[in-house]
Amino acid sequence: MGKGKVALLILCLLVGFLSCNKDDGNGGTTVVEVRDRAEQQIADNDSIVAYLETHYYNASAFVSNLDSSISDLIISELPESGVLPDPTNNALLMSAVETKTVVFADTDYQFYILRLNDGGGDSPTFADTVRVNYEGFTLDSEVFDSAVTPVDFDLTSLVPGWRKVFPLFKTAENFINNGDGTVSYINHGAGVMFLPSGLGYFSNATVGISSYTPIVFKFELFQTSENDHDNDGVPSQLEDLNGDGEFTLDDDDTDEDNIPNYFDNDDDGDGILTIDEDINNDGDPTNDDSNGNGIPNYLDSEDVESKS
Repeated sequence: MGKGKVALLILCLLVGFLSCNKDDGNGGTTVVEVRDRAEQQIADNDSIVAYLETHYYNASAFVSNLDSSISDLIISELPESGVLPDPTNNALLMSAVETKTVVFADTDYQFYILRLNDGGGDSPTFADTVRVNYEGFTLDSEVFDSAVTPVDFDLTSLVPGWRKVFPLFKTAENFINNGDGTVSYINHGAGVMFLPSGLGYFSNATVGISSYTPIVFKFELFQTSENDHDNDGVPSQLEDLNGDGEFTLDDDDTDEDNIPNYFDNDDDGDGILTIDEDINNDGDPTNDDSNGNGIPNYLDSEDVESKS
């Protein structure tokens, strides 16, 4: 057999091996078909609504409770009779949630939040870091992730739903250092988000979650901090140029260098760092427009004035 045929045979065997599905026991890769987002949203919404219409929670535990804890939340399935047990203390989820709509990836999405407590502090933006407790689970009540002690997350690195939900809540009004390494938060935000897969992991399977799975998160929001990812003096939230709550190369890359502005320390690509286009040196490059054309210096490649 010639060398060329041997090489071709080896290549065919290699492709065949890599094409094997994990389910066939050969340890290969699984190819997931990318579905139409709009069609998948309809299916996911039907699943979420069915869940909300057949489950209830212990609503009375959260009446006038400014220190709500997700550990106190009990979600239960309706009995076969379909009658809500103890309606004085319980509430059907469908009657208690708020319906929200948002456009993401050119698709109209609907999601739901159960507001246990608004919180008394500040609301984060979609680009900020939040300190939270949380528990993530599927509509089949399978928990796939959780944190029982506060953890910090940059919202830009998480599933889209978190960026849409957390700005609807507020952080704690205050906190108390208990002196033992723990902190007690007063009047913090708390709730539950019910997300279609398009605002979750969509076609990407992850630990404990298969592709195209609607997901639920219980959460407590304690604190937030403003991000400036590229340290250019412009808060990241302000580098979302079209105000859609997402960073994309199509809409938020002024100099088209394939680096979105929030990660680009020279936003207009004029060779002058954004932070050096803060001409009046007030720490805010957004209010400097040397040539008066209505475009701040740091976004105007034709304005090359520098403070240094």
